[in-house]
Amino acid sequence: MSVIAPTAIDLPALNAEFADLAYEDRFHMLRERLNDRQFVVSTSAGAQASVMLHLVTKTLPEAPIVFIDTGYHFAETYQYLDELRERFDANIQIYSPLITAARQEALWGKRWEGDAEELEKYGLINKVEPMNRALKDLGADTWLSGVRRAHSSGRAQRDFFEQQKGTLKVFPILDWSDDDMANYMTIHDLPYHPLVAKGYVSIGDRHSTRPLEEGMTAEDTRFNGVKRECGLHEPSANADFQI
Repeated sequence: MSVIAPTAIDLPALNAEFADLAYEDRFHMLRERLNDRQFVVSTSAGAQASVMLHLVTKTLPEAPIVFIDTGYHFAETYQYLDELRERFDANIQIYSPLITAARQEALWGKRWEGDAEELEKYGLINKVEPMNRALKDLGADTWLSGVRRAHSSGRAQRDFFEQQKGTLKVFPILDWSDDDMANYMTIHDLPYHPLVAKGYVSIGDRHSTRPLEEGMTAEDTRFNGVKRECGLHEPSANADFQI
């Protein structure tokens, strides 16, 4: 296969080709076709994070895996991340906001209890800025994420490849269903996040995540009913941002 230069990426062609590949071939394609690029992988250590880490560490073991520590994760999330790090010998890099959680609350209160604008500000400080810093520190121009269309209605129209400023974003399991995830985890004996057993289907910051209850959808378990992205995968996620 020919190598695609970073300045000459044909996104429609890549998306069309990717859609027809089996998941194993997708990761081999990334290695072969984009081998002049520096990869980084993000993980939220969410409900089924072991799937993406298993796939990545088998095929792109040298790629750093970035975890954004907002300071508000569940204790079980930190424990799960350590379990995955040890199991896969994963190169996990942890990035935190420049302003501590305690200082943020002292200055601005509990922004996650506010409207969409306040939530956006919360996401910029606690997720977007640390991730952008990680991309710069690690010299990455290609960012792999385990985002799936099944996660929310807002992701239904996403493509496998998206250009966001200077970063090529790749979602290798974008079209995987919940059944695909469950089957892969069963086949490879992969662990779920511990909170899955307690009814959590979407696991983020502890103040904005709740277990699934009767009559709710997965989208209802996040952000106090405000249906939006977590911040990392919105159009503004690679915007220049200063505290």
